[in-house]
Amino acid sequence: MIKKSLKPFRDIIALALGHLTVFKHVFKKPVTLEYPEKKLPLNDKFRGEHALVVDNEGNLLCTACGTCQRVCPSFGTIEIEKEKTEDGKFYPKNYTIDLSKCIFCGNCVQYCPFGAITMTKEYELADEKKSALKLDINTLKKNYSDSIIGERDTSKR
Repeated sequence: MIKKSLKPFRDIIALALGHLTVFKHVFKKPVTLEYPEKKLPLNDKFRGEHALVVDNEGNLLCTACGTCQRVCPSFGTIEIEKEKTEDGKFYPKNYTIDLSKCIFCGNCVQYCPFGAITMTKEYELADEKKSALKLDINTLKKNYSDSIIGERDTSKR
């Protein structure tokens, strides 16, 4: 009988403790961000979308050696079709990366002997079409120029 009479008091105490916990957190700084409007700064070693490095004259540094293909753990992600110039140097005629297969390990960047491929800080890659995840040589060049321009713009601020 005593247990039944104490139950309302226990409930009131539990309710008061719950309200105190909520009240304690009202004045703290929020932990979450309003994602699309506010974004956290990314680490320098963040591995986002790929880009092919272009020199000042607009030429690719890639010599189509195929090292990136060989070190990629997800088979068939990188496809390279190479051709030879008149002076005997190789260049990629076609270069595609399928982001639907890529695991973003960074091996292609790390092992490239010419530093011809890099990863940008772009991570919003979702799309309705799977074909949009297949990056061709022109898109990869554009990614590099966009990321360089973006870094220069943010450093000026």
